[in-house]
Amino acid sequence: MSAENKGNNGLLWGFLAGIAAGALLGILYAPDKGSNTRATLKFKLAKYKEKLIEFISELEREKSEIHTEAKAESRKVVDEAKQSAEKLLEEIEALIHKVTSGKS
Repeated sequence: MSAENKGNNGLLWGFLAGIAAGALLGILYAPDKGSNTRATLKFKLAKYKEKLIEFISELEREKSEIHTEAKAESRKVVDEAKQSAEKLLEEIEALIHKVTSGKS
């Protein structure tokens, strides 16, 4: 797992822990009636849920973009290596031909 992924996972867990702590503190220290407190918590948790869904979607987009970029870069490296190998093969074949024909 890369450092960037570890950072994203830490951010996600921190986000979730913050939601849980906020909900718990809201319930424990609510000066309002229980029904009002529950309605407020329901509203806030729905907002947190939306934000979490957006966050997860953003992570998936970034993962897809990184994967696409990595694929393109790896194809480029493989193509360059193949071209170098083909050129080297041609040079070796030319040397073999020179050696077998007795020409320098």
